[in-house]
Amino acid sequence: MAAPRWLRPRARLAAALRCVRAPRTWKPRAQQPPPAEPAQAALYVHWPYCQKRCSYCNFNKYIPRGLDEESMRSCLTREAQTLIRLSQVQRISSVFFGGGTPSLASPLTIAAVLETVSRCAHLAADAEITLEANPTSAGASRLAGFRASGVNRLSIGIQSLDDAELRLLGRNHTADEALGTLEEAKKLFPGRTSVDIIFGLPDQSVSSWTGGLEELLQLCDDHVSLYQLTLERGTSLFKQVQRGSLPMPKQEVVAEMYESAREMLRDVGFRQYEVSNFARNGALSTHNLAYWQGSQYIGIGPGAHGRFVPRAHGESLREARIQTLEPDSWMKEVLAFGHGTRKRTVLSPLEVLEEVLVLGLRTDTGITHQHWQQFAASLSLWDMFGSSEEVKELEDQGLLLLDNRGLRCSWKGLAVLDSLLLTLLNQLQQSWADRTAHRT
Repeated sequence: MAAPRWLRPRARLAAALRCVRAPRTWKPRAQQPPPAEPAQAALYVHWPYCQKRCSYCNFNKYIPRGLDEESMRSCLTREAQTLIRLSQVQRISSVFFGGGTPSLASPLTIAAVLETVSRCAHLAADAEITLEANPTSAGASRLAGFRASGVNRLSIGIQSLDDAELRLLGRNHTADEALGTLEEAKKLFPGRTSVDIIFGLPDQSVSSWTGGLEELLQLCDDHVSLYQLTLERGTSLFKQVQRGSLPMPKQEVVAEMYESAREMLRDVGFRQYEVSNFARNGALSTHNLAYWQGSQYIGIGPGAHGRFVPRAHGESLREARIQTLEPDSWMKEVLAFGHGTRKRTVLSPLEVLEEVLVLGLRTDTGITHQHWQQFAASLSLWDMFGSSEEVKELEDQGLLLLDNRGLRCSWKGLAVLDSLLLTLLNQLQQSWADRTAHRT
């Protein structure tokens, strides 16, 4: 996605869990089988190549030299076949091509992956198929080729409508080129074109940010993703800020940018359905909702992440999987073994619940009682959080709601979710420990 956007909340999730998770050993109890996973999954496809590396990006991407796309295509289709069969899912609910810059791939590669998926599992004719695109690799004819290959939703990495900011970010397109791509995309994917935009840039003011956003809102389609700039160690932008040559806005200024954007989007009919994502006319990303709802997903391609149960191996517990990062090494492993999975981690029921909690609270609907019961049949949300004084205090502050619908953040709480998670994760872990002690 530009970089897979779900990695951003996933990274925050990992940081939050490291802060509160005490070292522990966990052994599955035969009398407590895990809940059955639905026989479906979302599919993420990572295209690792870019034309250049942006100044702020540390995601798994490579500048190709003599790219053999036919070999990459063959490995993507083979790994998709292997992992879908390993999961034994009967249905793929959505497909997301991220990266990297997947719009650099040929429509033939996109079509080949989708054809393989449809041979291995049911892929509905109207399933959401998203492709991320950068303006310089997404001309009108190329976009039409992607649509013909099966793509029905586009996510464009605009990032800014200020040419100076685009140069600072190391982007290889101009504002005019971005708007031209947006216009073509809206013709080919009406109501299903999303745009990404970044705030909190060096030297950016609230007024310059809101001015650019106002311009974009007059031209965009029905989905907008807002991302706060994160300074990643090892990037050129990080080094410039560390040297003092680029001043970053203060945190209170960044918070004002975010709050102003939320209000501006709400005023023109957008629903904030997730911390960073806004939609109108029902144009929510069903693929990303699968992540936030804790559903299974299969990741293919170099560096892709996945969460699914490898049922073909007789397993019943969900695994976190990471594919080999470097493309050439990944392709060798796929040719040798059918997949390039580098790391597998079995997730305990508590670890799955932690992810369901952290990711579910990113959405405006939060976690319903019925949804929670899919993962914790014997421990309700009331059992977990209903008697906690700390949770009650968050409710009294107007940040959190626990009621007959479930557990969710208020409009105010959604903006400060990260500050609520330590309390909630601590309470979850304490309730789980109390339950375990009671049963023993």
